[in-house]
Amino acid sequence: MTGISHDDSEPSMRPTRRSTAHLTRIVRGLIALAAVAVYAPVANAQQVGRGFTSPEIDLPTLDGGRVKLSALKGHPVVITFWGTWCPPCREEFPELVAAQKQYRGVGLVVLAVNERDEELTTKAVQDFVNEFGADFLVALDSRGRTRRSFRLIGLPTTIFVDAAGVIRAVHPGPISRVELSDALTVILEAK
Repeated sequence: MTGISHDDSEPSMRPTRRSTAHLTRIVRGLIALAAVAVYAPVANAQQVGRGFTSPEIDLPTLDGGRVKLSALKGHPVVITFWGTWCPPCREEFPELVAAQKQYRGVGLVVLAVNERDEELTTKAVQDFVNEFGADFLVALDSRGRTRRSFRLIGLPTTIFVDAAGVIRAVHPGPISRVELSDALTVILEAK
């Protein structure tokens, strides 16, 4: 009798239910481990948002100095995260310059944090600031650490901090004159 003989001594190449379940447990374990590795630093990070104390900013400034947000305590602060290459940043910059001029007398500080790690040159940042006649603090976030500590997802982002250092508003994206005015009212009244 001719036929195909099967050698039962070789294991089958088809996975068994037991090996599939084992593989599934391994994959789930690796996914859980990856999630812990990714989210553990975030879970321990400072909360950022309305009602929370602002994370510290400690950066070099465009004029060669240094700025620390904690040193500005006692003043309401508008923090704008921006880039020279960002069209909405260009549109709102004149509003921030005007706000600084209008409210400087009551202690308002505008802190413009440039994402220097996304710029071609520091000269481009200086040219941008000169173009708008900005006379407020311009900080250079050369490595993006401050951007990450505030958990930004895009530019521009404007953060309004009251005189006690508490975030009162966060505005991702372009800000209108009315939105800027409304948020300024909140931090100026809290002074």
